[in-house]
Amino acid sequence: MVGTLLLASACGGGQDSAGEGGTQKVTIGLVTKTETNPFFVTMRKAAADAAKKNGAGFIALAGRFDGDNEGQVAAVESLIARDVQGILITPSNTTGVLGAIAEARRQGILVIALDSATDPEDAVDATYATDNVKAGRLQGAYVRAVLAGRPPELIMLDGTEGSSVSQQRHDGFLEGFGIKDDSPAIRGRANTNGDRNLAQTATENLLQRTTDVNSVYTINEPVADGASAAIGARGLTRQVTIGTIDGGCDGVRAVRAGKYAATVMQFPVRMAEQGVAAVTEFVESGKKPSGFTDTGTELITDKPVRGLASHDTDWGLQRCWG
Repeated sequence: MVGTLLLASACGGGQDSAGEGGTQKVTIGLVTKTETNPFFVTMRKAAADAAKKNGAGFIALAGRFDGDNEGQVAAVESLIARDVQGILITPSNTTGVLGAIAEARRQGILVIALDSATDPEDAVDATYATDNVKAGRLQGAYVRAVLAGRPPELIMLDGTEGSSVSQQRHDGFLEGFGIKDDSPAIRGRANTNGDRNLAQTATENLLQRTTDVNSVYTINEPVADGASAAIGARGLTRQVTIGTIDGGCDGVRAVRAGKYAATVMQFPVRMAEQGVAAVTEFVESGKKPSGFTDTGTELITDKPVRGLASHDTDWGLQRCWG
């Protein structure tokens, strides 16, 4: 059975590519936060491949930027109108898309969150995602250990205000790093929308206020890359430890090159494959998935610290994505 593959933006059109005479018993929609972030590019490809393998149709839509809640709502509404049987979504906002999700479920569509949980979690049928608090905690514990007893002087580069992923990673980092959110050890902070260029500009601005910095929290690898560029331009690379989260191949190579000290690898391919499998099983048997499934985290660094399990970049490059 040949599936239909349709790739489109939330506000744009798409193109059918069904084989001649092809039909499918299930069509699956995927709504990611953006089309361009390598994490979501990888997720989209994995979901498309899994759908094709299962003989399912596939429609991929996305917000225009990280935090585009209106775009995601429009995407869900579009998928409902296209009579999909399952929707996989990485919600930009924990609550903003709940109305559209509720309508999809009311119409009998299985809805699964990937990467980011909704609030409440049971607003969707199931979630396949990174434990983002754990990922942040791993990053924080590692960066603090590298300081080896030196007083922390920290910059925090978050994602998007109102994002559950951003908040969970932020809170996890502080827990692992061992300070509170109002600590004077935090010398500066900024929201970056997970974007490299915004992160570089934000870091440049923060460094104009003070260069007394020895550690940087970043929500993802594009942000870490922007921070690294700004820190390098000020000649501060040796004094500053940057941690991050993602585990993309470019990020693992950046760890190997010394742009940042460590990354926490997550597994978008697992999320996509498990989500597609769950929708397919639901259509075939009526069985619904439920609850939260942790798809895994691994600390990647070539400078291990005592007390934290980690893998080197050789291991990471064999398992990275993107």
